[in-house]
Amino acid sequence: MRWEEQVVQHGGEVPAGGWRGEFPGEEASVPAARAWVRGLLVTWIAAPALDDVLLLLSEVVTNAVAHSASGRAADGRVAVRVAWAARVVHVEVTDAGSATSAPVARVAAADGDGGRGLWLVNAIATAWGSHHDPAVGRTVWFQVAE
Repeated sequence: MRWEEQVVQHGGEVPAGGWRGEFPGEEASVPAARAWVRGLLVTWIAAPALDDVLLLLSEVVTNAVAHSASGRAADGRVAVRVAWAARVVHVEVTDAGSATSAPVARVAAADGDGGRGLWLVNAIATAWGSHHDPAVGRTVWFQVAE
């Protein structure tokens, strides 16, 4: 489903197309993106669903910074789009992509420090996926239902 089909204006508060924020491709953007999304959604969705959205957002933004050209380039950026409609939160994280890898949910080593991000997304989100657009970069999206 295309982004435009996911977004419904609600109560005059959610702008057409949802919200869009852009962050530097650096580790400090993970808590900044979380705080931004929390501020957008805190009055719209219940705490358990908000906690899930923020956890998954952290994982996907961390992956964008750690594994894409957005985190390697001095001027790298990560874009976050958020929409809320029909009791579903839709989040997209777009980065500059990677020439060597694509997002894959896998089981991490029990004693490993990483590798659980997309596994969590796969386990918690009601739907998720990714796509690559050469003109824009790679987008990982997920949805969480209330």
